[in-house]
Amino acid sequence: MNRLKRLVLLGGGHAHVHVLNALSKNRLPNVSITLISPFDRQVYSGMLPGWIAGHYDIEQCVLPLKPLARAADAHYLQTAATKIDATRKQILCANGDLVEFDVLSIDIGSAPQYAAIVGAADHAIAIRPIETFIEHMTTLVEVRQRRATPMHITVIGAGAGGVEVALALKHRRAELQVSLVSGANTLPGNIAPRIANALNRAGVAVFAGSPAIEIGPNNVTLADDRVIESEQTIVALGASAPSWLAMTGLACDPSGYLVTNNFLQSISHEFVFAAGDCASIEAYPRPKSGVYAVRAGPPLEQNLRAALTSRPLTRYVPQTRSLYLISTGNKYAIGSWGRVSWEGEWVWRWKDRIDRTFMAKYRKPGANRPIL
Repeated sequence: MNRLKRLVLLGGGHAHVHVLNALSKNRLPNVSITLISPFDRQVYSGMLPGWIAGHYDIEQCVLPLKPLARAADAHYLQTAATKIDATRKQILCANGDLVEFDVLSIDIGSAPQYAAIVGAADHAIAIRPIETFIEHMTTLVEVRQRRATPMHITVIGAGAGGVEVALALKHRRAELQVSLVSGANTLPGNIAPRIANALNRAGVAVFAGSPAIEIGPNNVTLADDRVIESEQTIVALGASAPSWLAMTGLACDPSGYLVTNNFLQSISHEFVFAAGDCASIEAYPRPKSGVYAVRAGPPLEQNLRAALTSRPLTRYVPQTRSLYLISTGNKYAIGSWGRVSWEGEWVWRWKDRIDRTFMAKYRKPGANRPIL
């Protein structure tokens, strides 16, 4: 009798959620599946600002991984990987488990980007990992409810994520003194004027043109010596690669991200695949965004299936541009597609429908069987 092939899904990111759901509907014969993730749920980042603003309960924004694993007949290990030995095809986990694989897929997301800011690790909340951010935000809301005076909060990073967090906080508690720091002289993208208007309407103070260089317990210092009062600082500077990936022996780019070909397959190890914010397609670099991570799910599942059944892989070319919908806190949103942009309450309703449809798609995976 032939040994079962071993597929390991490392990480519970957007792409792996799709893979598990697809496998629950169309099983792979003679394949054992293991899911490794330190968190037992996947937080849908697109709905997180709505949770901060008070429009959603947190349970509406998360996809439990255990039911997804159960439906796909996957063994679930709630732990993190600390080392990958690509030569021996083994993963060492934080709980001491050694997991062997024949085919490995990595979708572990990215790490926070604040190493250059003095004091960030001690005095700031990073938006990654999202689970840790949620814990801090929950505590922050509880502290604010007990205070009689306004709290000063600073968000560092004026990309889409930072803008949405700042506006959501201001909507949740109008009395908050919210500041947004942009290292550039302008807000990003062709929708910068619309974003600037939204921030102005909400009363968010924007400090542009100078990056933050130091975070203290009660203030933020910018490179031009301006000092912002800040009792709580949130860092939303975008993504960086998990540092340990560079020590795996898998091909990485100069920034430390795993490098794949058009099949989402490692360029150095053909039995390793990767998607989401932890990886970059060599021929088609794209921004680190949940939009691209979600879109990578179907081609990743197709090529994992092909690799496990000795069939040809299928090329994947990510789209060159994406629809961006940025919520502004008050059930109002700004949208853009290429050079075209728009805004309104109807845009928020559109975004809300897209997000809820996505979540509903993965909340009912396969049959209800015991977890292995």
